[in-house]
Amino acid sequence: MASEPGAYTPKNILITGAAGFIASHVTNRLIKYYPNYKITALDKLDYCSSLKNLDPARLSANFKFVKGDIASSDLVNHLLISEDIDTIMHFAAQTHVDNSFGNSFEFTNNNIFGTHVLLEACKVTKCIKRFIHVSTDEVYGETDMDADVGNAEASQLLPTNPYSASKAGAEMLVMAYRQSYGLPTITTRGNNVYGPNQFPEKLIPKFILLAMKGQQLPIHGDGSNVRSFLYCEDVAEAFEAILHKGVIGHVYNIGTQRERRVLDVAEDICKLFGLDPEVAIKFVENRPFNDQRYFLDDQKLKKIGWEERTCWEEGLRMTMEWYTNNPNWWGDVSGALLPHPKMSIIGLPSNDANSLQCDSFKGRNEALELGTSNSGLKFLIYGRTRWIGGLLGGVCKEKEIEFEYGNGRLENRSSIVNDIKRVKPTHVFNAAGASERPNTDWSESHKFETIRTNVVGTLTLADVCKEEGILVVNFATSGIYEYDQEHNEGSRIGFDKEDKPNFTSSFYSKTKAMVEELLTEYDNVCTLRVTMPISSDLSNPHNFIAKITRDNKVVNTVDSMTVLDELLPLSIEMAKKNCKGVWNFTNPGAISHNEILAMYRDYIDLGFTWTNLSLEEQGKTTVAPRSNDELDTSKLQNEFPSLLSIKDSLIKYVFEPNKRT
Repeated sequence: MASEPGAYTPKNILITGAAGFIASHVTNRLIKYYPNYKITALDKLDYCSSLKNLDPARLSANFKFVKGDIASSDLVNHLLISEDIDTIMHFAAQTHVDNSFGNSFEFTNNNIFGTHVLLEACKVTKCIKRFIHVSTDEVYGETDMDADVGNAEASQLLPTNPYSASKAGAEMLVMAYRQSYGLPTITTRGNNVYGPNQFPEKLIPKFILLAMKGQQLPIHGDGSNVRSFLYCEDVAEAFEAILHKGVIGHVYNIGTQRERRVLDVAEDICKLFGLDPEVAIKFVENRPFNDQRYFLDDQKLKKIGWEERTCWEEGLRMTMEWYTNNPNWWGDVSGALLPHPKMSIIGLPSNDANSLQCDSFKGRNEALELGTSNSGLKFLIYGRTRWIGGLLGGVCKEKEIEFEYGNGRLENRSSIVNDIKRVKPTHVFNAAGASERPNTDWSESHKFETIRTNVVGTLTLADVCKEEGILVVNFATSGIYEYDQEHNEGSRIGFDKEDKPNFTSSFYSKTKAMVEELLTEYDNVCTLRVTMPISSDLSNPHNFIAKITRDNKVVNTVDSMTVLDELLPLSIEMAKKNCKGVWNFTNPGAISHNEILAMYRDYIDLGFTWTNLSLEEQGKTTVAPRSNDELDTSKLQNEFPSLLSIKDSLIKYVFEPNKRT
């Protein structure tokens, strides 16, 4: 059941796609008029977005920008928790219809998968009070030319192109998460928007820039297609109204009753520039399918206080003046000004002073990253959205090793085969797995998903790679052991690869032990047992130090640990050496949790305090018990004699780089 109407006041808002056209105007408006709202802007800075769009907000105390991809579940979960997000305004999407005809998979990945990652993060973290999903009028499909009333919010969805189909698919996910999990969602469907800052692949800025250059304005077909256009500031006001007054579970059309043919738009722009339409306009080949008309019923939005303020003539004039004053805002856009632009020739914006990178998430945000190494290596990595998988891509970039992330699901044999045919890797890395969602307790209530990923998926990958003669580096866990009579805590006698797993108290650990034993039958697998991973990024929620410093209540056990900053590069060296078998992939020695917290206090936060819990007390706060163990790392040390002990590695790679100044 939908909530009753009423004013809603957010505190901490995450705006996805914030450096894009519409979202940047919404962000700047909220920063300007609501100084008490904390805004976190997330954007991967694709070709059609720019940090310059956020210049009015960037110096504000209540604004923070993070460069990242909504498809990164680690990143999204981290932001929701670390920034205490209570509201999401989800704008991030691929939106240009022309591009969707030639690169439809990119639209599926961004618009559907990206939305799914956000929804799952909301479900897991349980901290969101409003999720505003931004869709499009195109999901309704074509409106009859003789219709006097526009599509109401309850109209059937009949998308006609890959872009609108991907947006409709995303809407179905939003609706499903609303019904299944009670997520507080609101969906918007908007008409075409125009105004300053818009990337010139869209109709109005394209025509303006072409007119400025004295070039002809290309019209698809005969120009009779009818569209409705809203000025960007009016649309920003609409989102302001929906944020504060929208009803959970409802859909809101953001539209105008004022319609124009594409030909009329071109003629109006010719008039502004004093051009003869007969000469300045040319008709080109139409799209594969071009809806004749989109028409919305906008009465529902008006009932919560919104109205269109900017007339067409005034809005077009202001837009023309902005592009005239900022002709180089987007750099070289010659590819976008073609009659039928394609993403491959539009290109990406150059990395200038306005292109920022959030170091905390470096190397984990792009779906595809290629290096320029001449080493002859090429890695296929699974686990793009997982913490280790993302970090591994960053290490490859630093070492200039060519790599790509896998697109297929590991339990789908044909998709792995397709990935290998496409990438032609020399080595495969498996950093995928069901564990940190947000912790191993997730597996207790998602046993089938855990089996599919940890057992079926891993074995399928190993089997396919064996047929292809490819080494698989598989990131595993030491969470299959617990201290026993032969391996007492603090005895410095560690479990080695010959010891049988003895910890079966969690379903996650059972699946990991099972698959590790089965993988020993494959002579093309290098299994790396990681435990309690730590990195120099102390803000990441999966970092063991971030976990124990966040809780302030800790069980003081002694454990082996993996400092990823030191060991992940070694995994690449092991691949190059074609190392095989089972390896305890931790730093030598063990360290107590209290020792780590004391180092954190001394290096990072002098005022930090904590209390200790017993294992029994910890058990009351978790679904499944946790394993504690020390591993024998002599095999790894023989291969890499300079490997630092756990304490020395923590100081060098984690605490010294983060030391307070």
